[in-house]
Amino acid sequence: MRDGVKCVAVFPTPLPDDPQKWEGWSKYNSTNPYERLCLDAQQNPTDELIEEHCRELLRWWQKKLPLKNQPSNPVAQLLRAGLDESSRYLTEARMELLDPERRKKVDAVLAAEAEQQAIAEFNKVLAFSIADGGLRPEEEKALQRFGADHGLSEEKVLQFIEAKLKETGTTRVVPEPEVETETVVAATASDAKSEFLRVLQLSGLDSESMTDDQRDALINIAENSGLDPGDAEDMVDEYLEEIDRKQIAEITKGKGKPTAAVGPNGTSAVKAAKVKVVDEPVPATSARPVLSPQQERKRYPNFSNSLGGQMLLIPSGEFIMGNPFPKAPPNESPHFRVTISRFYISRFPITNAHYEAFDPLHKSKRAPATGDRHPVVYVSSLDAVKFCQWLSTRERRKYRLPTEAEWEYAAKGTDGRRYPWGNFDKRGDLANFADKNTSFAWSDRQIDDGYAESAPVGSFPRGASPFGIEDMAGNVWEWCSDFFEQYKPARKADPHGPPSGAKRVYRGGSWKSRFASLQTTTRSANVPNFSCNDLGFRIVCECES
Repeated sequence: MRDGVKCVAVFPTPLPDDPQKWEGWSKYNSTNPYERLCLDAQQNPTDELIEEHCRELLRWWQKKLPLKNQPSNPVAQLLRAGLDESSRYLTEARMELLDPERRKKVDAVLAAEAEQQAIAEFNKVLAFSIADGGLRPEEEKALQRFGADHGLSEEKVLQFIEAKLKETGTTRVVPEPEVETETVVAATASDAKSEFLRVLQLSGLDSESMTDDQRDALINIAENSGLDPGDAEDMVDEYLEEIDRKQIAEITKGKGKPTAAVGPNGTSAVKAAKVKVVDEPVPATSARPVLSPQQERKRYPNFSNSLGGQMLLIPSGEFIMGNPFPKAPPNESPHFRVTISRFYISRFPITNAHYEAFDPLHKSKRAPATGDRHPVVYVSSLDAVKFCQWLSTRERRKYRLPTEAEWEYAAKGTDGRRYPWGNFDKRGDLANFADKNTSFAWSDRQIDDGYAESAPVGSFPRGASPFGIEDMAGNVWEWCSDFFEQYKPARKADPHGPPSGAKRVYRGGSWKSRFASLQTTTRSANVPNFSCNDLGFRIVCECES
């Protein structure tokens, strides 16, 4: 038996039968063998505890094996890959941790990863600290405390600070000498709050752009300045609410003004922070006869448009929009129930060949080494809207961009799956994302999806949604018609989002995205005339009454 402090890990026994009630089951294939067995490496678990966790987890999965014969069962779809793979992964983790030499290597790797994570977090805090062009003594002391709390030596912290100051040209702020010592008092909570508010304002972040990591870094800054973490959380919320109020006021004030100018390459002719609000009419939803899904499919058969693109019917239905899982990002929650009326959506994103039938000059903008069947990129949402208008006139049908609700329903169906294909991940035959062929910091070096950048549409048929819609995860992000707004917990029918806004939503992730960003609920947004090399679109055609 290993010597060490006995681990007291959170591991409910008996384990909950419902996988939605605990997250342990989903970690069976983690790269960290401790996580596979629901153990905490920092608590140095004993061999007995390793054996106990492995035994309980194997028993839990064994009880789920009959679900393999029930492919339509939602729980079977949730656990799908684990039903075949869990026993191997759990057994491998057990053997890894019970062998002293192998466990020593695992611990060394995890320690190195923890240090890299601490360095990354430190660099975020450092960037905030010098955002106003100077580093004050009290901020440098806070950085030293933050580094020590995260296991970084004082020497390393100083090296990082010096390197960042040199890189950015930032200098240390020398405090003015204090003339009257009797007026010197200790920093009050009020002073700390004022300083933290200054940091928030310098960050330039709003509720749309602030990530969880950035929020955590800001809270760490506040805590190291002597603020209570709870008070800091409240201050961040109040700051974001104030920013949102100002943005809403600007939007309201800007209604009716002309659209921001678009440069020759589809880029904005003004700075993003000053983008004028786009105000476009949203098509109203008309009342439709109530038909069963079978009747709808019979009455509204799939068709190919005049460009040869397949348009597949999505029958009317109801689903949960947003992310219902624990730790959902703020812009994906709260989740709410949505009723959707039937519509057609293109089986694939619009390709270069299809778009260039509308705009032949776009051929010069194609991403390097992409062919006719690659998804079109370097198109703004305004370009996409014009394409839909052109195709509508050409065919005398009503083509448009999908709403967010239509897009998410076409991607996830009614069973609440995480990804279009189900709930399993980390496979290169399902989608095109940041894998070993890419060189991003977040690239998954263990997976090869076969493409360094975009792939021809239809390259991942196994990743199709429940309705047979392909390429909804990865490859390229896809514009939606909605302008961005935070979700509200209210039941909705055929929602279209706000009628105007500063940013328009796009969905689905791209070849630049980490795998977790391919979830059906992932949202992002940018100014309507934004374009880049991993952003395209697909189209919707309305069903005639």
